[in-house]
Amino acid sequence: MEIVILAVVIAVVVLGVLGGLVVGSRRKKSLPPPPPTAPDITAPPAEPHVGDEAETPRDEPRRTIEEVDLPDGGPTGVAVEEPPTAEAPGIEIPEPTEGRLIRLRARLSRSQNALGKGLLTLLSREHLDEDTWEEIEDTLLTADVGVTPTQELVERLRARVKVLGTRTPDELRALLREELLKLVGTDVDRTVKTEPEERKPGIVMVVGVNGTGKTTTTGKLARVLVADGRTVVLGAADTFRAAAADQLQTWGDRVGAHTVRGPEAGDPASVAFDAVKEGKAMGVDVVLIDTAGRLHTKTGLMDELGKVKRVVEKHAPLDEILLVLDATTGQNGLVQARVFAEVVDITGIVLTKLDGTAKGGIVVAVQRELGVPVKLIGLGEGADDLAPFDPEAFVDALIGD
Repeated sequence: MEIVILAVVIAVVVLGVLGGLVVGSRRKKSLPPPPPTAPDITAPPAEPHVGDEAETPRDEPRRTIEEVDLPDGGPTGVAVEEPPTAEAPGIEIPEPTEGRLIRLRARLSRSQNALGKGLLTLLSREHLDEDTWEEIEDTLLTADVGVTPTQELVERLRARVKVLGTRTPDELRALLREELLKLVGTDVDRTVKTEPEERKPGIVMVVGVNGTGKTTTTGKLARVLVADGRTVVLGAADTFRAAAADQLQTWGDRVGAHTVRGPEAGDPASVAFDAVKEGKAMGVDVVLIDTAGRLHTKTGLMDELGKVKRVVEKHAPLDEILLVLDATTGQNGLVQARVFAEVVDITGIVLTKLDGTAKGGIVVAVQRELGVPVKLIGLGEGADDLAPFDPEAFVDALIGD
């Protein structure tokens, strides 16, 4: 019996040992392989900063602040260069107006000599028959002198040439000069009224049809006044034409004249009123008011021009109302002049573009038509090409040297 028990115990032990070996071998097979050792990883090159070279930073010896050369002024004296500031455009000094037309005489004579030379050539003929006098009349009419002034001049020339008899070139030139001066007029006050007594400022309104150079003339007139030592305020009452106010302000800025303007398509009478008001407050010498170009066939617009005049006169009477005419339009300009004269009391004429294809006789014709003198003439596109009208310089340019 003991032997049986012993055998059973041995069998159990053997079975236990065998079972443990089997389980151990299975565990060894199911275990995952040990993780591989981490490889050596090289750090990627550092990204270059702004201004650095695109390469891996290197260990370099570093200097202390004591070893670094600093600008003068010590560690805190680092100079920072400031960007240059744009300088404001300087104010221009206009050319003096005294004798300006005489200086521009050569420019005027280049375009007007046809009249004077034509008359001198005809009058120099040995026999002045009726055909010659008709040619003289045609020459004057072609030069836009007008019918009535032409007839008057021819009659006087006939009488004087008959008395003179023999005619030398110098005698003819002196004769023609004298008669043309009578026609143009030397006894008329051509001063632009800008200095009223007992009050400031003088008020000048500039009127005319679009395309005559009205706004440009207003700007040039400001230069004339500044050149004569006056202070000026400009009123941009042409609120209908795009950029008219900008154009006038540019002219004013060039000579230091203040410009009063309103909204586009605003009330021009309101702008004119404010311009005079500011001119009085600033104590300036002259206020120049540029008005919208009016088509002389548009009754409503012409009525509005009359309104501008009435509103301005609530401050003070207008000292000058200058009508700007394009001299190249010739007799057509007289139609415009008539209508403007009916709406506002024109006191003076400004003839522009007299250096182009204009005929010098328009000076005579427009004065006869309106009964007011030509006070200023424009002889070019330059800023200082507006000149006070000088009859003697004008006639000398007509007949040449």
